[in-house]
Amino acid sequence: MNKLAMFGGKPSSDHFIPYGKQSIDEIDIESVVNVLKSDYLTTGPYVKIFEEKVAKYVNSKYAVSFCNGTAALHAACYAAGIKSGDEVIVSSLTFAASSNCVLYMGAIPVFADVDLDTYNISTESIRANISSKTKAVIAVDYTGQAVNLDEIKKICEEFNLILIEDASHSIGTRYKDKMVGEIADLTTFSFHPVKTITSGEGGMVTTNNLHMEERLKLFASHGITRDEDILIDQGQESFYYEQQILGFNYRLTDIQCALGISQLSKIESSKARRKEIVNMYNEAFINNNALIVQNEIKESDTCRHLYVLRWNIEVMNGNRNEWFRALKKENIGVNVHYIPVYLHPYYQQIGYEKGLCPNAEEIFNSLVTIPLYPSMTNEEVHAVIEAVNKVTQFYSK
Repeated sequence: MNKLAMFGGKPSSDHFIPYGKQSIDEIDIESVVNVLKSDYLTTGPYVKIFEEKVAKYVNSKYAVSFCNGTAALHAACYAAGIKSGDEVIVSSLTFAASSNCVLYMGAIPVFADVDLDTYNISTESIRANISSKTKAVIAVDYTGQAVNLDEIKKICEEFNLILIEDASHSIGTRYKDKMVGEIADLTTFSFHPVKTITSGEGGMVTTNNLHMEERLKLFASHGITRDEDILIDQGQESFYYEQQILGFNYRLTDIQCALGISQLSKIESSKARRKEIVNMYNEAFINNNALIVQNEIKESDTCRHLYVLRWNIEVMNGNRNEWFRALKKENIGVNVHYIPVYLHPYYQQIGYEKGLCPNAEEIFNSLVTIPLYPSMTNEEVHAVIEAVNKVTQFYSK
């Protein structure tokens, strides 16, 4: 008999606790309603305000908004000059968008393995995968923890590569004395509802490079500009505009930007609450030999987006999938972040093979994401801890 069939009893929580969700208050709602009553629903003043506020918060010179985090990644690849035939080194333990954006440009994703302690991209694997065709590195701040930016920047400078930091998880994180968003050549953010702040859907790219900022702005709006400073045919009437590149309609609306502005104003309180919950989890799990807790480097002052645990197969019966299902029986909304990208059927069909990144696969096969979001009550946090302990005790050898 499957051991899971014998698992049961009263659930640790009397209600379902999702792994993540948005935290929306009346101020957020009022901000959106004010835009709905205004003259502009899109391409209005709130877009620029949101961009300026994000740039100021992360201490970058420029910020360009996009309709979602995937569009932001696509635009960053364009701004970096990635073209057909180029190779781009990407973390293997991430959401598919981190490498799909490379394919959108006709380029080739080269998957780097991750560190077994931090789950972030391995600098040794980056070096091992550099070739004469390598144009850029896309380094993902997994769960919100900053990658080893000093070493990765050093590698990129040595080989003349563009560094794109996929910070979809990490707005609010600091690396040493700098904010994520001011360090890499291009940094991309996501404002999906489960992220630290949300605009419903939404994304942003920050950079300190004026040329890249101009390319980002063109790419986001069909490749069309009315900016008199960059028009090719000068001296035209005010109606005149030019399509200068083949761009996309990746614009973010004023409605979404109003929500983003409101959310950004509360990011420090959100970060503080996330840290409290992470500390409660760490205290509960770090000495449990049935579990493996993600290690955090001292350089990263992390605003954690996700909290992940690994199942220590050396001291546990069953497998990750049984653990996953048992936690769901406890009313805990678990998830798995992520299936290594190259294991997806599409990537297998275009030539990637299982076994490419052993560390990423080992982590994936033992990984579960447990709930983390600012509006979690302490009672809910304790219910999650109780459920994890109950399940691990049941499956202990």
